[in-house]
Parts: sequence; structure tokens; C-alpha cells
Amino acid sequence: MEVKAIIPRGYCKGVIRAIDIAKKASEEDEDIYILGMIVHNQYIVNALEELGVYTIDHKGKTRLELLDEIDHGTVIITAHGASDAVFQKAKDKGLKVIDASCLDVIKTHDLIKEKLNDGFEILYIGKAGHPEAEGAISIDEQKIHLITSKDDLLSLDKNKKYVMTNQTTMSLYDVYDLCEYAKDLLPHIEIAKETCSATKIRQEAIKNMDDDIDIVFIIGDPHSNNTKKLASIAADNKEVYMIESIEDLDINVLRNKKKAAISSGASTPTYLTNQVIQFLQQFDENDINTYNKPKIDKSKIL
Repeated sequence: MEVKAIIPRGYCKGVIRAIDIAKKASEEDEDIYILGMIVHNQYIVNALEELGVYTIDHKGKTRLELLDEIDHGTVIITAHGASDAVFQKAKDKGLKVIDASCLDVIKTHDLIKEKLNDGFEILYIGKAGHPEAEGAISIDEQKIHLITSKDDLLSLDKNKKYVMTNQTTMSLYDVYDLCEYAKDLLPHIEIAKETCSATKIRQEAIKNMDDDIDIVFIIGDPHSNNTKKLASIAADNKEVYMIESIEDLDINVLRNKKKAAISSGASTPTYLTNQVIQFLQQFDENDINTYNKPKIDKSKIL
């Protein structure tokens, strides 16, 4: 089967940094806990637990609430960032704090704080319940408004000054549409798009894939917002399947397909993506010997 491996794909610099920080901590400290999934990929979470780095994560609980479950040792702040209140609470509990926040997320937090000090309110385009959005909004819950759709803009006071920014992993096309709509609706608004470069170029590569591709696989965890956005963009005009690994690939969908494209989210291990690429490259619908999928070697995840 012909395979187009979309470039770039896989790990971004923020994910690499976060994983490296966690691995280094496992060599130096004991009783290490991560406040939520360090990046949105369960394979990475499981691999870190093998190193003695344990994830504390419960759906619906904020970072502040998750801290109640950690009474000693070291706590790692995930790549998604956290509010100052989370850092302070961890220190007040006597925990050693290691910050693995993505530098692009920190940049957005700094922008928000600067604009709040200048008298603006913040319109933050993001996904409700996502840890990156949680960290940003908790900077000032009274003056930062979560924007998930155009409807969220309709009740705003048009006399106020706003700065519109966004979660770094959002679709750049969705962000553009919301920003343009906000500019027409609100007379006193500044736009400060914060889609990270890794997210932007991955989305553009998917948008501009070859016309002759007849099936697309996006490899990544279902928790990963940037992975889901890649799949959503590809689905505009292609048959798309989002899978976590080779184990989820249904051979039946390959029937009568000639050319496949492969990409992966920014938190997807390269090893998992390469397994899918290599399997598809050797796959021949007419040769049953090419149907056997390889096993996953979990020691190669990190």
C-alpha cells in the first residue's frame, strides 16, 4: 500500500520537554506525582508509572482539587500549565513542585496577566473542562470568559475592552472564525492569537494533503484536543480514522484503498506512529500474510 507520512507529525517541543522533566525526576526523587495527565496520551502515562511517576487524575476534578490527594513528595505540573493558586497550594502543603508547563502556555498566561493589569477583560477560546483552559481561566475567573462558540459572545458588554486569545491546541481555522466574528460584534477588542506553531503547521499540513489520498489515519489519544482537531480538519474531504495505536487499526477499512496518509497528535509517541506507517507500507489486500499486526513493545514508548 502506498503511504504518505505527513510532515510534521508527533511530538512537539513542549511534550518532549515535559516527558524529559518527568524522566529526570524519576531518577532523582521518590514519591513523584503528576497533577493530571502530563500530556494527553495514556501510553505515556503508563510508561511513566513503570518508572515510579504516578498520575493523579479524576474526571471533573480541578488541579486544586487533585492536590488534596497528595500529601508528600514531589508534584509535577503538566504541560498544560496551572494557575498561581495551584503552585501556592502545593508549596503550602510542603510539596516539592516541578513545573513541566509548555513554554507556549506560559507565554499565554503572561499575556493574560499583562492585559488584565492594563484594564482589559479576556475572551479565551478553549475547550470546556480542558486542563489548559482551566489553568488560564483560573488566573481571574471574574474577568476571563471561556469562549467555546459564537453564542458565548452575544451576552458580553460591548462597552468593555477585551483581548481575545486562545488555548494553544485549538483549530486555527475555528479560532480565525471566532476572532472575525468577535471583531464585528465588539468595538473595543484586540486579537492575540496563541495557537502554537507546532499545532499550526500540523493542521496546515493536514489541510493541504495530496488530493489522491483516499484514507487517513490520525494516531493519538482520545483525550488529546490537538489530535481530535487534526482528525476534524482531515474529515472535511477525506475518510478519516483516529486510532490510539496499531491495535485499533481495522484492516477491513483498508479494502479497495490505494493510498493512505498518516499523521499524529503532538503527544503521540513516534514509536506508535511508525508502527502504523510500517504496517501499512507492507500491507497488500491480496496477500493475507501481510494482515498480521505487530505487538507493541511498551519499553519503546518513552
